[in-house]
Amino acid sequence: MEINKKISKTQINRKINKKMNPELKELAIELKNKNILEVADLLLLPKRKHIAVNIDKINKEAKDGDNVLIPGKVLGKGEINKKLNIAAFKFSEQAKEKLLKSGCKILNMLEIKNYRIIK
Repeated sequence: MEINKKISKTQINRKINKKMNPELKELAIELKNKNILEVADLLLLPKRKHIAVNIDKINKEAKDGDNVLIPGKVLGKGEINKKLNIAAFKFSEQAKEKLLKSGCKILNMLEIKNYRIIK
């Protein structure tokens, strides 16, 4: 992805129309309507470029108490020893279990404020 890439609502609309997953479409529309275009653009990447982040990467890049947004799926590889507020499009069962066990709070992508994107 290019640095400082300008994203328009029209581009987001075109990408939304190409997607088949109704959950993904609905979330992308909500993000577009709230002007969170960078996250909507990342969610609408082609399938081969979808973002999947392991817990160990989140643990390495985030600070205790951070609000973390993953525009894709969180996978369960690794351990987490920080308490975070985390939002993602999807969580694997193992990742969700580990995050809740460590005291992390799982939020909806539309609820999280002042977040840090990890991809």
